Amino acid sequence: MAKLGTVISLMDSPNTSKFAFVVNDDAVKLVRKGQFVEMQHETGTLVAAVNDIFRSNRYFERAESVAEYERAGMMSSHFPVNEWSYTIAECRIIGIFDGNALHRCSFPPAPGSEVVTVNEQMLEKYLGFRQNGLNIGKLLNHDVDVRLGLSKLFQKHVAILAMSGAGKSYLVSVLLEELLERKPEDGRIGVVVLDMHGEYANMRSACFPDRITVYDASKIRISTKNAQPEMFPFFHQLSGAQKRMLNAAFYEHKRKAALEHKFFTIKDLMIDIAGIDDKKAISTRDALLDHLDSLHKMKLFGKVDDPSVTALVKPGSISIISFKEIDSEKKKQLIVAYFARRLFNAIKKGKIPPFVLVVEEAHNFAAEGVKREEMLSKREIERIAREGRKFGASLCLITQRPVRLSTTALSQCNTHIILRVTNPYDIKHIGESSEGIDSYMLNSITTLKTGEALVVGEAVVQPVFVKVRKRKYEFNTGGVDLESLAREYEKKQAQKKEDVEAFL
Repeated sequence: MAKLGTVISLMDSPNTSKFAFVVNDDAVKLVRKGQFVEMQHETGTLVAAVNDIFRSNRYFERAESVAEYERAGMMSSHFPVNEWSYTIAECRIIGIFDGNALHRCSFPPAPGSEVVTVNEQMLEKYLGFRQNGLNIGKLLNHDVDVRLGLSKLFQKHVAILAMSGAGKSYLVSVLLEELLERKPEDGRIGVVVLDMHGEYANMRSACFPDRITVYDASKIRISTKNAQPEMFPFFHQLSGAQKRMLNAAFYEHKRKAALEHKFFTIKDLMIDIAGIDDKKAISTRDALLDHLDSLHKMKLFGKVDDPSVTALVKPGSISIISFKEIDSEKKKQLIVAYFARRLFNAIKKGKIPPFVLVVEEAHNFAAEGVKREEMLSKREIERIAREGRKFGASLCLITQRPVRLSTTALSQCNTHIILRVTNPYDIKHIGESSEGIDSYMLNSITTLKTGEALVVGEAVVQPVFVKVRKRKYEFNTGGVDLESLAREYEKKQAQKKEDVEAFL
C-alpha cells in the first residue's frame, strides 16, 4: 500500500464523518476524486472515500498581486512558486473495518495520521460484493469487480434511473447477460422484459438463443376467462347501471365456462348485452356496447392466454415481450396490467419459479399523480412492489423521468442504479427517494459519463461509482443515428422522383 498523505487539522475536521489530508508530491497522480483510501485508527482500519480535491498556492491567493507581477513577467521568475504549491483531498468517512464488517466511526482520526491506498482485496469485503454476484463493471478508480448479490439486488426491487442516452439499456443488457450465465448451483431466476422499443429482441441471435424467447406484443392474446371487468380500460368511466349490466353478463359467462369448460369472447358478451330489450336500459346498453366494441377491435382478448405465464417464466431463461409494433397506449396498459397480475398470482400459488419483471419506461405504467383506477398497470406494479419480496416476485423499474414515477413503487425499490441525470426536478426527486445519497453524490450525478453509474441502497454497503463493463455479446439494438436517417430519407425521395419521371 502506497502512502498518499497526512491528515491535517482544519476548522471543522477531522471529525467522525470527514477529514482532509495533504497529498504527498509523489502521490499526486495516485489520488482521484471518488477513490477509496484507508488509515489505521484506534479501533481498526478506517475506510474513507475522496469527495473532492483542491490545489493551492500561497503566491496566487491575492488577485491584484498576481496581476501586477504578471505584467512584469512570469510569477515564477520572481518567486519560488513551486515550493509553495500543495494539494488537499477532502474525504468522507465510510466506517471502521474490524476484519468482518464496517462499523460506524464514533471517534475522529488523529491529525498527522498516515493515509494510504486502500487494500483492494479487502475492498470487496468493505462494500459487500459477492464472488457469485452479478458483475456489472469496475469500481471507478479501482481494479475491483462490482459483483452485486442476486438477492440483495432484486429481492427488494431495483430502479435504474437515467436520462435518455446515458446507458440504461446497455446496463440492463449487461444485467441480463449475468442472469443468463448463472449456474443452477448459484440460484437462477426467470426474467420477463417488457421491451417498449424492441431494443433487446436481437439478444436472442447474439447469445443463448435457446434460453431467450421473444414475443411480439401485437400477437399476444389474453384469455377472457381469466380477465375481470375491472381491468377493462373503460370500466372506471361506466355508470353504476352499466357496471351492473357488464358484471352480470361477464360473470354468467364465467360461471358457464367453469361448469361446461367452454371459452367465451368479448363478442359473446356483446351478443348477450345486445339481447337486453328493456326499454329503460336501452341507452345504458348501447353506451356499454360502444365501449365493448372498441375493446373487441383491439384484437387482444381470445379464448386462451398466449403466451401462458408458465411459458414466460423459466429458471435461467428470459422472455422478452416487444411492444415495438403497438401504438395504442391503452393496449400496452392492458397487457402490462394483465401479465403483472397473472405472474404475481401464479408465484403466490407456487406455479412458477422466482422471477424479475423488467419494466422499461416505468413512468408510463406506474405514473405519479394518476389514480390507480385510471392506470390499471400502476395498481399491479405497486402491488408487486409492496408484496412481491415475500414470494420471489421482483421488479426492475427503468425510467428517464424519476419525478413522474409512482412514489409508492420507487420507494419500495431498495437499490437504485443511477446513471447521468441533468433535470433538476429529477435530481431533487432522486435525492428525496434514495436513502444514503448525500449532496456530493447528488451533484456528481450530473457529471457522470455515459456508462458510469452510482449504485446506492440494499445491494451495496456504501454507495459506489461504477464503470459499467463492456457487453460480452454485441447485438444491434435497432437504433440508427440521425445522419443515417436523414441520408436514407433523401435517398428514398430521390428514388421516388426518378421512378415518377421514368414512368411519365
